Amino acid sequence: MPDVERKCCQTQFKPIKTLYMRRDIFQAIADPTRRAILVLIAAQAMTPNSLAAHFDTTRQAVSKHLRILTECELLKQEYQGREIYYQLEIRKMKEVDKWLEQFRKIWEDRFNQLDKVLLKLKPNKK
Repeated sequence: MPDVERKCCQTQFKPIKTLYMRRDIFQAIADPTRRAILVLIAAQAMTPNSLAAHFDTTRQAVSKHLRILTECELLKQEYQGREIYYQLEIRKMKEVDKWLEQFRKIWEDRFNQLDKVLLKLKPNKK
């Protein structure tokens, strides 16, 4: 009998464990569907049903994507009556942009260096 109780307790705690699992923001935005959802919501707040109309997938699949984006704090929910509207969380997007900025500067410097090398190698035409 103790084995049955132990198994029962283990299954009860699994949902709690997944509930508090943190998602990686870059894994979240790596998915093309989630990126498309972010683009749509950047234009205006949308409900899951209105979002699902833009994709060739089920509303449940879109809801899963919304949940992942919300867990990463890229989206926030706003309740209006019985409807849930999702909108972009600008603060979090700025954090991602700030992190990416360091790489943007590195690549701009490298391209500028490459331009200089190419200009030196280019034969002078008169």
